[in-house]
Amino acid sequence: MTKQSYTVPLSAIIKETSLETLYMPSPPEERMIVSSDVNRPGLALSGYLDFFDSDRIQVLGKTEHGFLDNLPEDLRAIHIDELVATNPPAIIITRNLPIFDELMQSCEKHGVPLLRSKEATSGLMAALIAYLNVELAPRVTRHGVLVEVYGEGVLLLGDSGIGKSETAMELLKRGHRLIADDAVEIRRVSAKTLVGSAPLNIRHFIELRGIGIVNVRRIFGIGSIKNTEKIDVAIQMEPWDNDKVYDRMGTSNQTMDILGIDIPTITIPVKPGRNLAIIIEVAAMSNRQKKMGYNAANELLHKLGMTDETGLPEGLVDDWSKY
Repeated sequence: MTKQSYTVPLSAIIKETSLETLYMPSPPEERMIVSSDVNRPGLALSGYLDFFDSDRIQVLGKTEHGFLDNLPEDLRAIHIDELVATNPPAIIITRNLPIFDELMQSCEKHGVPLLRSKEATSGLMAALIAYLNVELAPRVTRHGVLVEVYGEGVLLLGDSGIGKSETAMELLKRGHRLIADDAVEIRRVSAKTLVGSAPLNIRHFIELRGIGIVNVRRIFGIGSIKNTEKIDVAIQMEPWDNDKVYDRMGTSNQTMDILGIDIPTITIPVKPGRNLAIIIEVAAMSNRQKKMGYNAANELLHKLGMTDETGLPEGLVDDWSKY
């Protein structure tokens, strides 16, 4: 399968990081950035261009500026032109440093945008990389609901009509927050982190069968919604099956692979009379405890003398009626 790539317009980066435009050969809305990596071209300015990635935004800070300032004018022009001739998507000067005439002339010659920031180099690069990692992240859209419960991002999954939106509405009434209903856009922003959000056209809306579309922000207030949230746990909702054995201890470590990251998963059977909102609240708190190193099931097994010398369970117990 061909890996899908994403882009972000240079205009969005200029707005996000408050950059000053010194030279722009074409509308920034039409110049697309494809790489989330940002480069300080120290070696490139010294003449070493092997393995140079021209898709990256180039950032010139105090060190690069000092190096160029110490070069004779003719040599400085050569080194700058070699860098700009690679046609990077943009060159950013930090700390409001003065612009070399050779740099401006070379950018105009090759049609490369020249920008400037008042921020320090490290701070600007950190902000740029964080922004680009989100905007250019691999992503997938899942049918489900994403809510924040006690600070945990809970992804509710299940067939249509199982009660995901109704459960989310009950959680909202209990003071939690909605991120997305029906369609959850999930992005892999790092090797360990998934972030979910709602498509812009349906953000803050929720569908309730029999009632219709509800604007959560208008009904419950601004504190009831959030644009993005890290996904900490997935809850699979399914109709109660009397013949199926459900986890009664919490020692099993079920996971779900989303974009190459394993997300802890809990299967919750649904039937009339079960208060799913309370169950999900407890699931969120329990997941946070496990991340902090505490597992109630392991503690109980230890008190029953059913753990080995390492404190881990010796085996799974299905029938607790005799204890």
